[in-house]
Amino acid sequence: MGQDQTKQQIEKGLHLYQSNQTEKALQVWMRVLEKSADPAGRFRVLGCLITAHAEMGRYKDMLKFAVVQIDTARELEDPDYLTEGYLNLARSNEKLCEFQKTISYCKTCLNMQGTTVSLQLNGQVSLSMGNAFLGLSVFQKALECFEKALRYAHNNDDKMLECRVCCSLGNFYAQIKDYEKALFFPCKAAELVNDYGTGWSLKYRAMSQYHMAVAYRKLGRLADAMDCCEESMKIALQHGDRPLQALCLLCFADIHLSRKDVQTAFPRYDSAMSIMTEIGNRLGQIQVLLGVAKCWMIQKELDKALESIEKGQELAEGLGNKLGLLKLHCLCERIYRTKGQQRELRDHVVKFHECVEEMELYCGMCGESIGEKNNQLQALPCSHFFHLKCLQTNGTRGCPNCRRLSVKPGYV
Repeated sequence: MGQDQTKQQIEKGLHLYQSNQTEKALQVWMRVLEKSADPAGRFRVLGCLITAHAEMGRYKDMLKFAVVQIDTARELEDPDYLTEGYLNLARSNEKLCEFQKTISYCKTCLNMQGTTVSLQLNGQVSLSMGNAFLGLSVFQKALECFEKALRYAHNNDDKMLECRVCCSLGNFYAQIKDYEKALFFPCKAAELVNDYGTGWSLKYRAMSQYHMAVAYRKLGRLADAMDCCEESMKIALQHGDRPLQALCLLCFADIHLSRKDVQTAFPRYDSAMSIMTEIGNRLGQIQVLLGVAKCWMIQKELDKALESIEKGQELAEGLGNKLGLLKLHCLCERIYRTKGQQRELRDHVVKFHECVEEMELYCGMCGESIGEKNNQLQALPCSHFFHLKCLQTNGTRGCPNCRRLSVKPGYV
């Protein structure tokens, strides 16, 4: 198969894929991969296969094709191809929650000396790295990466990238409990879809609606949360987007939990867990187990709650997800306080505070924990963040965290 024929077949596959004929598109692309003698064409078709498998939640297959693509990039001996190949390796590992590998591959991308094509990919690299740092609960570095990605998006007028970064920022602020910003950023993403999204994949609309649903739920606006989640789920079902279906099921379950409707929440959590286990979303599994534990606690089934927490702790420790561990220790603290088991209670109180210290989840001005309740936060240019009220009361006068870090031992 020559270059022109390869190009035609790739376009045929794209047309089928955009028409929701995913399996037919995959068959066309696999034939190209088997028959094409053109390395550049093979590289491009591998990119199509990687994207398709990512959207279907077939992350192990995504990683398999990313490894083949890197080999093809080496054959082409072009830094632009290598950068894109390493980005796809990073994204594959991000989806599989292998966050340290993701960060390593992202750093390799940023060190590549390619042309303007590579530079245009740097925004996507920064986004993937930010998502990985967020998965590890390294909040300052995550925010630095998201802000870099946003600058790349603005500099390159890349609205799709800006939309994706806004969704990640919504997730970031939801985790540290600034729910106003957790809603603002996905609303901004939804505006971008409305203004520029003609011809975009509907996944961008679905993604923004899902993150809006999460923020609305956190703010107690459960009817709005349900509306957004239903719209996101409808698109996810139309497009066979298994990862988003799982997240929507989790969100539905969390909404029912917020209403104390445990009997409706349980089957939604079960369905979400089934898909997340199938696709390998271990971060999502931790969220499911947290929800299930809370349901058991409402039903006063404390031992069953502890079983869910134990499974969640194993996953969170394996991933290095400190925020998940913090939340699980917090639930354990409540359970052992109810049970009157003082030794176990003290153990989890200590571990909870260790997690807070490790994540630096406290305001550098007032010293209170960030993320214990819904507070508006503000990041300084260095990406350290504080309670907005503290910055307004004390004035900025530089970052107290940076000043503290710059003090050298022995000179105090």
